[in-house]
Amino acid sequence: MTPEQARFLADIFLPLVEKEHGTTRRVLKAVPVGKDGYRPHPDSRSALEIAWHIASSEVWFLDGFLNGQFEMEDDSMPGDIGNTDDIVALYEDGFESKFPKVAKISPEVWATPVPFFGIYNNPTVLYVQFMLHHTIHHRGQLTAYLRQMGGKVPNIYGGSFDEPMTPPSEE
Repeated sequence: MTPEQARFLADIFLPLVEKEHGTTRRVLKAVPVGKDGYRPHPDSRSALEIAWHIASSEVWFLDGFLNGQFEMEDDSMPGDIGNTDDIVALYEDGFESKFPKVAKISPEVWATPVPFFGIYNNPTVLYVQFMLHHTIHHRGQLTAYLRQMGGKVPNIYGGSFDEPMTPPSEE
């Protein structure tokens, strides 16, 4: 991949990351207080665990872009995380401090192949799409929990029962 091709893809993917970040934040905030231990099956992650996975993974990807490598030593949730409000705060802080730097990565860096756990060795920019898919997948899992926990499902790509689509105002 040439740097020009990588820049082209970054210019497509990065605005999507920024837009999806807002949606992800709304889904994380929709987890009802005191209900984040919910899991639909004993083998499923709890809502809190999924929320942590979504937020920490997205920040981990941003760190990987900035460091030019994807390594994970420990992905366990810190003991001081008490609820999804704590996760949202860490997610917002991590995203807001790292995303502007990621957006300034050079085309040459975006085009550079980087190993990913011995499975892939793609140009860095392709992992932005991977990050998007990963977040959207797990966000869908968490969204499926919301109503069962007594929460409301936010508008994601269109209206939901709880947040119906409204036509644009005529001004």
